[in-house]
Amino acid sequence: MTGHRELAVAILAAGQGKRMGNPDLAKVLAPLCAKPLLGYVLEQANELNPSHVVVIIGHQRDAVRDYVTSVAPSATCVVQDQQLGTGHAVQQTEPVLANLDVDVIILSGDVPLLTASTLKELVTRHRRMRAVATVLTAKVPDPTGYGRIIRNADGNLTAIVEHKDATPSQLAIDEINSGVYIVHSTELFRALSRVKNSNAQGEYYLTDIINILQRNNFVVEAWCAPSWEELHGINTVADLERAGMIMEERSTV
Repeated sequence: MTGHRELAVAILAAGQGKRMGNPDLAKVLAPLCAKPLLGYVLEQANELNPSHVVVIIGHQRDAVRDYVTSVAPSATCVVQDQQLGTGHAVQQTEPVLANLDVDVIILSGDVPLLTASTLKELVTRHRRMRAVATVLTAKVPDPTGYGRIIRNADGNLTAIVEHKDATPSQLAIDEINSGVYIVHSTELFRALSRVKNSNAQGEYYLTDIINILQRNNFVVEAWCAPSWEELHGINTVADLERAGMIMEERSTV
């Protein structure tokens, strides 16, 4: 790793998880094989030997903070008071990370199945391509609800379009944004300051930084993960049950 920027990790963990069936429990604390979802993501972060780990909390913040403190005492928690989108969430890490010259890996607290090997390959590709930002993608059987990866004829990333903002032809694309990124800290926060909320959700999308960085002629890459099931996000009880099955399958291999 000599000669490369250090890594920092930001974990999105502020969401409520309205479809999880338990409004009193933050989604990232939902148990998967007896461990909260966030526990797996904190382990993913630790595998990268980061200089900083910042967890963005919101719903049930005290419970989430207590859990983070118990399992990752060196991590920092920052609060997203209003749920104004993923871009707004990452912006809350600015007081901790903005003055560092690091590559920030952005993880989701409800994506517990990512492997260390996939994350390390993402970092390797990002560095090899000398990119300012690299997006982890996946080709999935059912892309409903996910942002679509738009590539040009040469296979280069041109945009990420959220499901609710996509055209019919874009909705037919099966390559999706996993919500996992690695971005140079300086340009990350510079781009976030320019993100607007003029979209169907009225939110500040983290995905909008891609277009902003490209307009500034920075190298932005998209790498497709070898296994889409690693990027299985937990939004419903059924998702949680499926993740449990995948965990069990892994343990028998």
